[in-house]
Amino acid sequence: MRDAVWWFVVLADEENVTAAAARLHIPQPTLSRRLGRLERQLGSTLFDRHGKRLHLNAAGRLYAEHLRRAHNELAAGEQAVRELQVHGPRVVHLGFLHSFGTWLVPELIQRTREADPALRFELVQDAADVITAKVVSGDVDLGIVSPRPLDAPVSWRRLLRQRVQLAVPAGDPLARRQTAAFSDLKDREFVAMARGFGMRQLLDEACTAAGFEPHITVECQELDTVAGLVGAGIGIALLPDSPDRRLPAGAALVQVTGIDAAREVGLIWARGAALSEPARQVRGIATSR
Repeated sequence: MRDAVWWFVVLADEENVTAAAARLHIPQPTLSRRLGRLERQLGSTLFDRHGKRLHLNAAGRLYAEHLRRAHNELAAGEQAVRELQVHGPRVVHLGFLHSFGTWLVPELIQRTREADPALRFELVQDAADVITAKVVSGDVDLGIVSPRPLDAPVSWRRLLRQRVQLAVPAGDPLARRQTAAFSDLKDREFVAMARGFGMRQLLDEACTAAGFEPHITVECQELDTVAGLVGAGIGIALLPDSPDRRLPAGAALVQVTGIDAAREVGLIWARGAALSEPARQVRGIATSR
């Protein structure tokens, strides 16, 4: 039923019949005929034509706005009916970064179970871009990621802001200082998370802003491993402040200056998707902390 309105929403977004047809997986002539039939039914054009390009006119913008609302309401209605038919456990699929698995996620699950003991979680841990992709595809209801995804069709609500510090080997001259300028680290060897992880993106962006390419000696997928490698003298690293982090004996933390030394942590869900009632409940609890 939603397909009856969704094709026009896609065409309004793309303003290009070829691109919209590709997204909808239908032949271009079929989409063109749908548009022509709709405009005849409404007695008004919805796009201004400029060669092969389409541009929404005032009537088209008004119509698209109503159809977007209609699509969201239909999705919510379908979800409500499905929930009436479910007699099994109430489940929320939650994705998150590994570093949130020892404090932020357990705290959220504890608070949720206090409010609703019957609710069950299925958890997925991975890199930020993987979790975001799973949210977009519908494989995961909610994701806790950092930093905020900028190029994905997801909604975002900030949960907290984590301070970022520089981890150095305990015998490093920097360990005796209170602060270190990030621009002074261009010749140092870094231990870093693999690409796709939020802390790697933060490091890459900081290096770009400081005008140098980081010399990365080891890449890994766990922040605790990063800290361990720093303690072993393998390199230096950026680490987010965490209430449960215990640095190895061979590592020390130094305040870093010259960059925005913090990362935003937030909750994401697919934009325009109809969340289940349990997922909406978890979202409300998460964002009320």
